[in-house]
Amino acid sequence: MPKLLRDTATVFSREITPELRSPVSIVLAMGQPLLFLILFGSMLVGTEADLGAGASDVWQWFVPGIIVMMCLMGPLSAGHSMLSELTGGQMERFLVTPVSRTSLILGRTAKDTATLFVQAILITAIAIPLGMKLHLTGALAAMALLIVMAVGLSALSYILAIASQPSGNLFWMVTQMLIFPIMLLSGILLPVENAPGWLSTAAMINPITYVVDAARALFAGDFLDTSVLHGAVAATVIATIGLGFSTRAMKRGF
Repeated sequence: MPKLLRDTATVFSREITPELRSPVSIVLAMGQPLLFLILFGSMLVGTEADLGAGASDVWQWFVPGIIVMMCLMGPLSAGHSMLSELTGGQMERFLVTPVSRTSLILGRTAKDTATLFVQAILITAIAIPLGMKLHLTGALAAMALLIVMAVGLSALSYILAIASQPSGNLFWMVTQMLIFPIMLLSGILLPVENAPGWLSTAAMINPITYVVDAARALFAGDFLDTSVLHGAVAATVIATIGLGFSTRAMKRGF
C-alpha cells in the first residue's frame, strides 16, 4: 500500500504540474459553465415556483447543476490527455518504469478531481454576489459527493481512451453523443418533473439525476433528504465501476 500511495503521488505530481504552472487554464475551462451560470441562471431568478419543491432559492437549485455539468464535461473528456500519450508513445515509456499501473489511473483521477474542486469553489464564490445563500457545510458535502462521481467518470474516460487508440475517433464520438443527453436527462438546467412520461422515465434511469437531486438538497442544507442517500449510492456505484474497470484495463496493457 505505501508503494501504491507513493506511485499515485508521483503520477499526481506529474499531471498537476502543468496546471500549477498555468492556472489560467483552469479558469478558461470554466467558460461555458460561467456563461450558463450568469446568463441562464439570471433568467431563472423569480421562477422558484416553476422549479419544484425545495427551490426556495433559485441559485441553490441552479449552482449544483452547473457544478455537475463541469463534473460531466471535464472528467468525461479527461481521457484525451491519455489518448495523446498513447498515440505519441509517452505512455509506453512510462509503463517500463516501476510505477504501479493502478497508480496511473489513481493519480490521474486525483488530478482531475483536484482541478474540479477548485473550479467548483470558484463557481460557488461567483454565485454568492449574484444572490445565492451559501450553506457552507452543505456545499462542501455536495462537492465531496460530486468528486466521488467525477472519479468514476474520469476513470471511465480513460477506459474509452484505451479502447479508442490509435485514431481516437471512438473517444470523441462516444463522449459527444453522451454528454449532452445525460445533461438534459438529469435536470441540470431545467426540472424534469413536469416532462412527458417517456422523458421522465429516461431521467429516472439516468444515475446522474440522483446525484443532481442530492447535490441540490445538500446545497440547501437538507442533509436528511432521501435524495442524498440515493445520490450517494449512485455516485459510489459510478466510482466503483469506473475505477474497477479502468485499473483492470491498465493492468492488461494496451
